[in-house]
Amino acid sequence: MNKLEKTLLALATVVSTSAIASDADPFLWLEEVNGDKAISWVKAENAKTEAVLSKHPKFNAIRDKALEILDSKERIPGVTKRGEFFYNFWQDAANPRGIWRRTSLLEYKKAQPKWDIVFDLDAYSKAEKESWVWKGATFLYPSYDRVMVAISRGGADANVLREFDVVKKEFVADGFTLPEAKGEVVWVNRDTLLVQTDFGAGSMTASGYPRIVKEWTRGTPLSAAKTVFEGATSDVRVVTTVSQQRGFADRQYVYQALTFYTAKYFARDAKTGALTLVEVPADASVGRIRDWMMVSLKSDWKIGETTYPSGALIAINEDNFMAGKRNFDVLFKPSARRSLAGYTATKSAIIVNELDNVKNKFVEWRYIDGAWGSAAIPHGGNVTMNASAVDRNTSDDYFFSQADFLAPSTLYLGTAGSDKAEKLKALPAFFDAAPYKTVQYEATSKDGEKIPYFVVMAKNTKFDGGNPTLLYGYGGFEVAMVPSYSGTTGAAWLDNGGVYVVANIRGGGEFGPRWHQAGLKANRQKVYDDFIAVGEDLSTRKITSPKHLAIYGGSNGGLLVGAVMVQRPDLFKAVVCAVPLLDMQRYHKLL
Repeated sequence: MNKLEKTLLALATVVSTSAIASDADPFLWLEEVNGDKAISWVKAENAKTEAVLSKHPKFNAIRDKALEILDSKERIPGVTKRGEFFYNFWQDAANPRGIWRRTSLLEYKKAQPKWDIVFDLDAYSKAEKESWVWKGATFLYPSYDRVMVAISRGGADANVLREFDVVKKEFVADGFTLPEAKGEVVWVNRDTLLVQTDFGAGSMTASGYPRIVKEWTRGTPLSAAKTVFEGATSDVRVVTTVSQQRGFADRQYVYQALTFYTAKYFARDAKTGALTLVEVPADASVGRIRDWMMVSLKSDWKIGETTYPSGALIAINEDNFMAGKRNFDVLFKPSARRSLAGYTATKSAIIVNELDNVKNKFVEWRYIDGAWGSAAIPHGGNVTMNASAVDRNTSDDYFFSQADFLAPSTLYLGTAGSDKAEKLKALPAFFDAAPYKTVQYEATSKDGEKIPYFVVMAKNTKFDGGNPTLLYGYGGFEVAMVPSYSGTTGAAWLDNGGVYVVANIRGGGEFGPRWHQAGLKANRQKVYDDFIAVGEDLSTRKITSPKHLAIYGGSNGGLLVGAVMVQRPDLFKAVVCAVPLLDMQRYHKLL
């Protein structure tokens, strides 16, 4: 056992001992993350690292190039259509707090659109002498002339909600206002809100979110609001939605999150307030598109003689479902290497985004003459794609973006029923991609599962075990690690001879719910085994070797690389453990 292994074993012993008797942990003082002692320790450790890194002959050049990329003003402004306008929230050096602005589609297509500023958060913060942070705006449908603006002090989870007139560009005098709390609202009509907020003692869940929904009428005090739904203290939270679809705007729903992965759904009668349970599996996700109820399954659902598989997207007429019918249509059926990445609805079609061996493709569905029909949309290729409808009430247009490891993000405008697309915006390339290639390999995990991973490297890379390699992983929350563009990775790492690797380990969402669930709870070790298998496979293929391999992960990925570091210190030379969730025994006591 070498010195590093002995040190890691000692650390593991301290951590496991502290889980049993936390007062024996000599490092508990580090939990005071903003304390003077902890900050001083961090500064001292950073100084040691910076002293070594700054001596590298390329340090200044790499740092300066990275800062140039990170400070670039070249960004694609994302827009959301509300009424006749396309809205965007924008932050830059001149507007650090941000401005909420809008434009037309014709202007948006231009290289330098003209924007109409609706709300200047910097000016508002200065006037109120507060460090307000933008948290979004909820529009009144269908007029789109009023919003409930959500802002928070310093970016806290608790929001202040205030009614704003987007025509007059001012807050509404004596309008709806909610005090600072975790919560949100939805519009029922111009004079009515459904409110989820802190209503006082006992009104929040143990997770710190609202468990009560009330209907609040304009001109009355919040204390007079009528209770619509009341969840349990043990729930995660309770939220409501109101349909913003032409012809179906009177439909209301309550979502009771029992856990982070299970929930109950209720349909609320807009006239009587009566609640009806939507009888779907607790771990399913439910969406509504016009008169269709869309159900995304996380586990098998057997109805009569039919079993709808985990990972499927199924649809049924909502009125028929509420009347007891269960004749679902299947719009997506998963396979071992295919999963549902999402869907969006235009005026007359549904665009389903499929992930096929960690590569996206679109399929268009239409309901014609009593039956669903589909057609593949030939956008993209071996790239990451996302789609969002422009306005599902009035248009068949949809935005979609494309990117991969070597191609920066590009935004297009597509139209349901057409294979053509109009290029709208594109980020510049921050490094020359011509010398590089992306290859997809598979490693075999400890239990025999095949784990795919992407390798980005020079076309002339020698497989001699000597390439400095950075292996990234996450493995959690059903988040798929798909190819994405990073200018800093290209300019600072690839251009300096590095190889970049992304592992598609279990716990993520690359292959749907089964891939995620395979890495939960008692199976968590499989996630670490997968990551280790990729590291070993890189050495077996002689892409790199342990003395040239670094691993990198943040948050849940920080836990991943922390665990792997302790289990297999022989396999890696360096670890980048960013914002890690390492001490899961005391996680609930932190911050």
